[in-house]
Amino acid sequence: MTQSPSTPTGSPARTLAAALSGQPDLYAALHQAAARLKVAPPIPDLIAACDPATAARLAAVDAGLLAAISRHAITGTAIPGAARLRAALATADLHPLFLPDPALGATMALPTRGERADMPAFSDPVFDPWFARHQAAGIRYGLGLYGENRTVYATPQFADAASPERRTIHLGIDVFAPATTPVHAPLPGRVKHLTYNADPLDYGHTLILEHDLGGTRFFTLYGHLAATLPGLHPTGTVAAGQIIAHLGDWPENGGWAPHLHVQIITDLLATEGNFFGVGHASLMDIWSEISPDANLLMRLPPHSFTA
Repeated sequence: MTQSPSTPTGSPARTLAAALSGQPDLYAALHQAAARLKVAPPIPDLIAACDPATAARLAAVDAGLLAAISRHAITGTAIPGAARLRAALATADLHPLFLPDPALGATMALPTRGERADMPAFSDPVFDPWFARHQAAGIRYGLGLYGENRTVYATPQFADAASPERRTIHLGIDVFAPATTPVHAPLPGRVKHLTYNADPLDYGHTLILEHDLGGTRFFTLYGHLAATLPGLHPTGTVAAGQIIAHLGDWPENGGWAPHLHVQIITDLLATEGNFFGVGHASLMDIWSEISPDANLLMRLPPHSFTA
């Protein structure tokens, strides 16, 4: 391969690139090689140093995720400030996302691994009458679990060029309630993105807010919303407790039973208006720093997530 002037033989980028060549799982190979070699060159330099096939695969995935993998390999930390954010949220004055507050009870855990044998898939319209029967018996909210391995995501839509592993681990909490149910801002913030993600089983109408908590900057994502995002516009501010959205119905919400997907994001990586709602099981040490458990916002008791 012809040497690039910006990546001479022996440079950190070329040394790392050599370790990636021909590897089926570039995420795993990058982590292992960066840890061994103790190098983390800028991702554009790394891509430029790779052979054409490897470069094309790396260029097709999120550069911010690649950088987080490299940082984690060398320092043990993917996102500086993630631990500080967890500590800050643990003591923050938070407004409930819904009223009445789901933390007060009347919730039902909705795991997807067979614990509720009669439960239809969230993407099946017959889920609505199934859940309505439980609501009639006093359940107000259904809860989808953070960190759950979901087979619904084992489809080409959730594949990427760098690894044969599908992204199947849920990075948010789902809250099922009737369409048009209001959603409230947990903290003051400003609108970072308002987007319609139209692919089947995507977020549909999506809101991302930016927050500053004691000097720690982070984001919250709200997916599967109705088109009526009350008075919001990019860069606009929101107050804690303000109604920021309503739950969307089929099909505007991506093709799901009405619910909110709420997610904490410490770093938007290289995304614009959408964000990864599921991560790789093998990279959860990294994904859990990028998107910590959204129960830091909701403060639901542990038994809320047990069927």
